[in-house]
Amino acid sequence: MNQIINVKPLSVNESWQGKRFKTQKYKAYEKELLLRLPRNDDIKKVDKMSIAIDFYFSSKASDIDNPVKPLIDILQKKYGFNDSCIYEMTLKKHLVKKGEEKTMFTIKNLEGKNVAF
Repeated sequence: MNQIINVKPLSVNESWQGKRFKTQKYKAYEKELLLRLPRNDDIKKVDKMSIAIDFYFSSKASDIDNPVKPLIDILQKKYGFNDSCIYEMTLKKHLVKKGEEKTMFTIKNLEGKNVAF
C-alpha cells in the first residue's frame, strides 16, 4: 500500500507539553550504552547518513518505534552528530527468548563512504 497524506508530520517535541524528565531506568540504559558503544570519531563528520536498526524483543507486543528515540539520542551523545543528518532509517523487529534481547545498528554515509567501527 502506498499512500500520501498531505499533512505536515508532527514531531515528538510538538506532541508533548511541558518538560519531560528522564527516568532512572533511562539514565541507567544511557550510561550502559555510552560505556559499551565503541569510539568512532568519523560519524560526526557525516552530513547525510542512513541508519538501520534491528531490535530483538522477547515480547511480540513490543512496539518497534518506542525504543528508537532513546537510542538515537544516545547515539548522538556518544558520536557527536545531529539527528537532522539522518535521511534514511530502516527498522526491523525480531523475536527472541527472554534474556536474549538486544539491539543491532549500522550507520552509513549516504555520500558514498562507509562509517566503520
